[in-house]
Amino acid sequence: MSKNEAWGSRVGLILAMAGNAVGLGNFLRFPVQAINNGGGAFIIPYIVCFLLMGIPLLWIEWSTGRFGGKKGHHSTPFILNSIDPKRRFWKYFGVFGIFTNIAVAAYYCFIESWTMSYVMHSIAGTFRNMNQIEVAQFFERYVDVMKSTTGIPYEAVLFFVICIVLNTFILSKGIKGVEKAAKIGMPMLILFGVLLAIRGLTLGDSGATPDNPNVSAIDGLNFLWTPQFESLWDFKVWLAAAGQIFFTLSLGMGSIQCYASYVKSRDDIALNAASAGFMNEFVEVVLGSSIVIPIAAGYLGIDWVIENAGFGMAFQTMPYLFNNWGPVLAAVAGVMWFGLLFFAGITSSLAMGTPWMGFMRDEFGWSQKKGAWSFGGIVLILGLPTVLFFNQGVFDEYDYWAGTVSLVVFALAESILFAWVFGMGKGWLEINEGGDIRVPGIYKYIIKYITPVMLIIVFLGALLTPVGNDWTGAFSGLVAGDGWTLDNSSIIKTISHAGIHEQIAASTDVLVIEGLKDKIFYTNMARLILVALFVFISFLVYTAYKKRLKTHNL
Repeated sequence: MSKNEAWGSRVGLILAMAGNAVGLGNFLRFPVQAINNGGGAFIIPYIVCFLLMGIPLLWIEWSTGRFGGKKGHHSTPFILNSIDPKRRFWKYFGVFGIFTNIAVAAYYCFIESWTMSYVMHSIAGTFRNMNQIEVAQFFERYVDVMKSTTGIPYEAVLFFVICIVLNTFILSKGIKGVEKAAKIGMPMLILFGVLLAIRGLTLGDSGATPDNPNVSAIDGLNFLWTPQFESLWDFKVWLAAAGQIFFTLSLGMGSIQCYASYVKSRDDIALNAASAGFMNEFVEVVLGSSIVIPIAAGYLGIDWVIENAGFGMAFQTMPYLFNNWGPVLAAVAGVMWFGLLFFAGITSSLAMGTPWMGFMRDEFGWSQKKGAWSFGGIVLILGLPTVLFFNQGVFDEYDYWAGTVSLVVFALAESILFAWVFGMGKGWLEINEGGDIRVPGIYKYIIKYITPVMLIIVFLGALLTPVGNDWTGAFSGLVAGDGWTLDNSSIIKTISHAGIHEQIAASTDVLVIEGLKDKIFYTNMARLILVALFVFISFLVYTAYKKRLKTHNL
């Protein structure tokens, strides 16, 4: 990105920011989280977390980004440094804002490439006459690169490379390229989403058969929208809602700050940030909940959906369900569904490239093209292990550390920096400067107190997850003096591979044990790659800082 670049229009900025937030998680993760956390009960804590954590963090990231942009900074290391120049360590917290984007893009582009491939297969009629099991097996063969028999040799690798090249080409055009992609992608995404949602909402019980007579799409909608108030007292539901807010709004990544750094110094951010946030919520809550769950419930029943809800439904179940509409409509629905996911993915992955490009342009004078193609090259190298060793856990390891833990750490750091170091007095002025709306005064206290506390709770919740995710039982046991038993999904237990070691200890099958030991090897390899990436970026930040000092002294 060029230092002198700016967004061409307000519509383009809002669509790009919304595109950054609207991603695969809106359609793949949100419905699953809702199903697994009480259906309608999940919506209430989700909305509360959006208002008390999501919107405040959007204002924090937009205002810090614009503040850094005024001083010529377009990446988080020196954006954070500009907020508190006296303390040098903030720039190293800002490393997360580059690291996370590159690491997430490495596996996110792989998912994005699935959508490209599935559009092709939908047009070609590959899934025609396949039963549910065969559609699921197709996906399993697709991601097992060495044994893939989907028709094209090394198809997963081929589409992964095509996806990265496409992202890189658009990024090489700078902000104008990103804005143009958003202006095309977001309307197409919403159009496809609305058409599929209408089908989901009108399906009713037309999918019932003599073998499965008691099915209805309405059951899926009722489950999602009927509040189960007893679940509101379940701490894990609140943690799940808070976690979804991070995923859905792309918070804690640094891409929002980078986009906002190209906003003109006195342009509105208060209304723009809120508009992008609420547009994302419309796509997620209205469209995201009206496609997969109702259509699946309309053919397979709500009990099946509750039992099988998962990320893989989008690829392992939806093509089979579309077959019920006849060959022509199945192909059209497949193009719309996977096209929708592609546009959701690419508008997010483009945002992931901008922090690296902004940093290399600011600190080392790299051109847009050099920054874009270097980003593509790094993502290709880092991403190939997620493609080649998908079944060995490399993909999941990237997602956990870069796409989950890092987000919370960075968001917590930036909220403390903004509210307590920069100070809410200056911060409040920055949020409202040039604003087309006046942010309600209550948010001054929410940003300073409630948002950081919620982030601390989310982090501690991930760090100290109790066994079985039973928070009530864990607190009761702690009070009774029985201690606090950690679940294998907690950060502490995950570090030591506790869950895998338990499986090894419980198994007597030599092949299973060897497979689990291989998984430990590959996940450790993934961790080393991520650590090496973080160290490399930190070294670049250190080099840039020394370069600045030398230039200043001269």
